[in-house]
Amino acid sequence: MPSAITLVKGREKSLLRKHPWIFSKAIAKVIGKPKSGDTVDVYASDGTWLAKAAYSPKSQIRARVWTFEQSQPVDHAFFKKRVAQAYARRTALFTEDAPTGYRLVAAESDGLPGITIDKYADTLVCQLLSAGADRWRKVIVDALLSQFPDHNIFERSDVSVREKEGLEQTVGVLHGNEPDSVVAIEENGLKLIVDIQGGHKTGYYLDQRDNRAFSAKFANGREVLNCFSYTGGFGTYALKAGAEKVYNVDMSQSALDIAKQNAELNELDLSKAEFIKADVFKLLRQYRDEGRQFDTIILDPPKFVESKHQLNRACRGYKDINMLAMQILKPMGTLLTFSCSGLMPSDLFQKVVADAAVDAGRTAHILHWLHQSPDHPVLTSYPEGLYLKGLVLQVE
Repeated sequence: MPSAITLVKGREKSLLRKHPWIFSKAIAKVIGKPKSGDTVDVYASDGTWLAKAAYSPKSQIRARVWTFEQSQPVDHAFFKKRVAQAYARRTALFTEDAPTGYRLVAAESDGLPGITIDKYADTLVCQLLSAGADRWRKVIVDALLSQFPDHNIFERSDVSVREKEGLEQTVGVLHGNEPDSVVAIEENGLKLIVDIQGGHKTGYYLDQRDNRAFSAKFANGREVLNCFSYTGGFGTYALKAGAEKVYNVDMSQSALDIAKQNAELNELDLSKAEFIKADVFKLLRQYRDEGRQFDTIILDPPKFVESKHQLNRACRGYKDINMLAMQILKPMGTLLTFSCSGLMPSDLFQKVVADAAVDAGRTAHILHWLHQSPDHPVLTSYPEGLYLKGLVLQVE
């Protein structure tokens, strides 16, 4: 008999709504001796079959659902089909002027829990973050090669969440050649350099692609302060759109060096750009004290929330950074502010920003809500997939 888990009475409700996670406290009994990453059948307390899931004995998320179809085996054909379906969703999105960098597989939202795959030109970069993903890594590589036979495949599973699954962090070539130190991609008519091996996440923030393009509306003829700039994506768009001056601010000199290369690669006017290595919080306070003001400010900070118990502290951080930004915006200036913390609800983020406006003594109006680009889809039964939220504010 295959390994299985039986749920506590009443805990099957989320699975009946097709949510893919099963927490440790929801499990009443483990049948057999499943190992990390093994596929188990999931049953309700009354014996009703519910799903097939990857078992993870170390994680609080004890099992992640592969399929809700009892007749569907989890095998080579399963992963090949799921990768093909994910690719088909992307090709349907990009009918013209397709970017050469995009998210190919968005984990649970593409029916592949714990698996994130980004495409940068002819290189696929994988993050295998769950026990099930790790168990099937060779099969996942084969599935990718069936769609992209000429691509190199590189792993960037150097993420702390793997440790919660009882897995070590790992980086390396899964197929083909080791990627170049930097790779150039194209999006919305711009060329952008990606540091696959040493950059954040898989190398770049593909989820902000549409927001970068949208931000250009607030750049022409303006002084733009791009905070937490990383490799200058928003700043490059602002320069292209005719900004009077763009200030890219980040703690990483290597990221700022790439930001400068991005401006050069697109033949933009470097005399209109500055690349400032600084702590954003400290620099904003300095600008406030000096009376400096800007027309447009972009706040795209790293994730402030890693767990629920950090949420209150994160709210203070978001409030502080938004208050400081509003204090140095010119009257009727524009603030584009983001949170990539999945544990930060959209309504709470709006409240934090509203409180920041009160403390700054400014009146702010929401012009637009922003979210992640559509190659980062959100499965309706998995709302956690909507992690990036942004506000475009006009500040009086």
